Amino acid sequence: MKGKEIRERFLEYFRQRAHERVKSSSLIPKHDPSLLFTSAGMVQFKGAFLGTDSPGYTRAATCQKCMRAGGKQSDIENVGFTARHHTFFEMLGNFSFGDYFKRDAIVFAWELLTGVYKLPKDKLWVSVFENDDEAIALWTDNTELKGDKIVRLGAKDNFWQMGDTGPCGPCSEIIIDQGEAVGCGRPECAVGCDCDRYLELWNLVFMQYDRAQDGTLNPLPKPSIDTGMGLERITSVLQKKLNNFDTDLFAPIIEAIATKAHVSYGKDKSQDVSIRVIADHIRSVTFLLSEGLMPSNDGRGYVARRIIRRASRHARKLGVGKPFLHRLVSSVIEASGDIYPELSKERERSEEILKFEEERFFRTLDQGSELLDEIIASVKTSGSGVVPGTEAFRLYDTYGFPMDLTKEAARENGLVVDEDAFDEEMKKQRMRGKLSWAEDQAGISGVVNSIYNNAVKISGETYFLGYELLETDAVVTLMLKNGEQAEVLHKGDEAEIILDKSPFYGESGGQAGDKGVIQTERAVLEVRDTKKTPNKLIVHKVYVKNGTLKQSETVSCKVDKCSRTATMRNHTATHLLHAALRELIGDHIKQAGSLVSPGRLRFDFTHFYAIADDEKEKIENMINAKILEDLPVATHSMGINEAIDYGAMALFDEKYGDIVRVVEVEGFSKELCGGTHCGRTGQIGPFIIVSEGSIASGVRRIEAITGDVSLELIRRKLSDLKTVSELLKTETPLERLPSLIKKNKELEKELQTLKTRDISRDISSFLSAVKEIDGVKVLISRRDGLDQKGLRDFADQLKEKLGSGIVIAASTVDGQASFISMVTKDMTGKYHAGKILKEAADLAGGRGGGRADMAQGGTKELDKLDAALNGIYDIIRANR
Repeated sequence: MKGKEIRERFLEYFRQRAHERVKSSSLIPKHDPSLLFTSAGMVQFKGAFLGTDSPGYTRAATCQKCMRAGGKQSDIENVGFTARHHTFFEMLGNFSFGDYFKRDAIVFAWELLTGVYKLPKDKLWVSVFENDDEAIALWTDNTELKGDKIVRLGAKDNFWQMGDTGPCGPCSEIIIDQGEAVGCGRPECAVGCDCDRYLELWNLVFMQYDRAQDGTLNPLPKPSIDTGMGLERITSVLQKKLNNFDTDLFAPIIEAIATKAHVSYGKDKSQDVSIRVIADHIRSVTFLLSEGLMPSNDGRGYVARRIIRRASRHARKLGVGKPFLHRLVSSVIEASGDIYPELSKERERSEEILKFEEERFFRTLDQGSELLDEIIASVKTSGSGVVPGTEAFRLYDTYGFPMDLTKEAARENGLVVDEDAFDEEMKKQRMRGKLSWAEDQAGISGVVNSIYNNAVKISGETYFLGYELLETDAVVTLMLKNGEQAEVLHKGDEAEIILDKSPFYGESGGQAGDKGVIQTERAVLEVRDTKKTPNKLIVHKVYVKNGTLKQSETVSCKVDKCSRTATMRNHTATHLLHAALRELIGDHIKQAGSLVSPGRLRFDFTHFYAIADDEKEKIENMINAKILEDLPVATHSMGINEAIDYGAMALFDEKYGDIVRVVEVEGFSKELCGGTHCGRTGQIGPFIIVSEGSIASGVRRIEAITGDVSLELIRRKLSDLKTVSELLKTETPLERLPSLIKKNKELEKELQTLKTRDISRDISSFLSAVKEIDGVKVLISRRDGLDQKGLRDFADQLKEKLGSGIVIAASTVDGQASFISMVTKDMTGKYHAGKILKEAADLAGGRGGGRADMAQGGTKELDKLDAALNGIYDIIRANR
């Protein structure tokens, strides 16, 4: 049975048993700040299990794309060395949200494994939670399993919980005995052993409790089911393979690696490890890139870059000396493209990113090798025999230089690496890989979030009226002050208010929240910001200007029309910008982030090179042309699949419901979007790009303005131009400026020459300040008004006159002090100019350093300059 058939039979089996076949969610769980990546099938159903979402069905089955390559659930270090570990895998799962429970879950699993997949019943075992007598009885009564094939295990193995509090319950794992030949051979080998003999196939979680803060387990009113079975694992069993990489799921990828690297799989143990690492990692990164993720130096992007570099390192071990991974994307598409069409759609972009990343890694490896040589030479000179772990980590973190290469180079030179210190630095670095997800989309604490979840259960989500209305009456359903529920608010209070309905747009999808006023006959509240929670509550952050407000009161809401209108202009302009970039620069452009506020718009997108000035001009011209055409901007509500077929652009990291909103600029742009927009493009006003630049590797950012803000910029620029014309007494200042600039440079050069001549004439007078320290002549001089070049010339002349010794020269220009330190060659064995200057700069509150013979530095704290210069004598005495 092929992997595709195994996947399909699972989903079809459950569809025939009234389960909704649900499409895999994104690998990037944007609305779950606790997760780096989607790591299990239940992630997209978390709201259903918590009771905050109503998916529209009570049974579901999925084949979920999963990643375990960051944070606590990282398997990356084991990949390639074991038969089962992967960074990317597919999780087959069936789910019940208060529908069926233990009995049906057990019957379904047993019937599918033995009846559909035809696994031998005598090879199957089951583990249960040690206190779950009910599960043992159900397994005994509903399957052919005998008592000795049902094993009780403790909470570590057979009790699952979502967090320290919340839904949890015992679980039951179905295990297959692969035979003694696969095991560890120890007499005590049994279910629960870490070897591969007793292989865990399918985990059935019986979610029946709610764990309270004090640890108490309270029965859930509607117990649920969450199961998970790795597609790679069940495929290896059904195809009688002892290694997941030997299944047809990996066959096209491994064949491509072996062919393109000119190696053979299965003939050399070390080579096989590298081939498996590359196979797993190219699969992971191709899926991640297909969802719009860009490699970077933090968070998810950091994990993606680490995977790419680890794969590239193993390609080099196979003898591949040039970028290689991008040539393997087609093999991943061959293996999985028909199931996941986004792989084919994003092929060109994925290949380009991989090639760029590998080329960059090759350069950093070369740089890292040079630095490693310097570190090893320094360690040898010191005689310590140990490469500091901090230096090994710097190589790893700054240059992406693999630790195994550092250890190998150290070993070749008779040295060892301080791995404990390296591991300590890695622990700190892992915090970057986990991201700062502590705050969710509404910026609220876990306690407050729990209150909001309860509010949704009691009163339902906030009904948003802001597409059609900017003013309406509403009822207060919840008030929070200092994170706690409040019954009344008084003048001067800052609070959060939930209404049954609202015209205020809650910050989401990159659009800033509305501002405005909420009032009653007795109270006036300023709405300073509006947020939207993942469970669709609109949170109004308010300041009580006058009066008091009570729970359940009816209030009048009024959105700030000017602010909302400006935001709408910028949001619609963002859609025009996205479309223009794809048309003029290339359809590889993907949105990587955005911010839409009243004052400006910011659009982040995937692209490797700066947008040239002429390209920016074309983009502006195209957008302003569409604005002048005054095209209608229409919104349509439709099913998600219908919207995609309609040609609407969707973002992979967004979570969309079954019904979505399509914003269409006639004949130019179609995007899924829940934001607010102009009715026609003509309402946007002038569109002006104010900046474009890089914010990360392969990610660019454009900032732009529209409407009143762009008009004000035009007025200001025209006013500036008029002022310049008046000052230069010409109507054509641009023609006049080049000659003026040239003349100014000539005068500056002439002035510097005069200063240098003046110094040369007076140089002898400075020598009277020479002092001797331990027989070494030291000259410290200050001459203000010199630029960097002038100061260096001054110091050179002092050193030449001094003959032998140490020279420190300083000068102040335009609120900035500069230092220069020089040590004559005959003294560099005793004194180091860089060390002397660094300490002097520290005394002056600045920075500095350099070589043994010459160093430079500076400070802005001019009041400390003289004291620092006087302190240099003590520094020299201490450094002799």
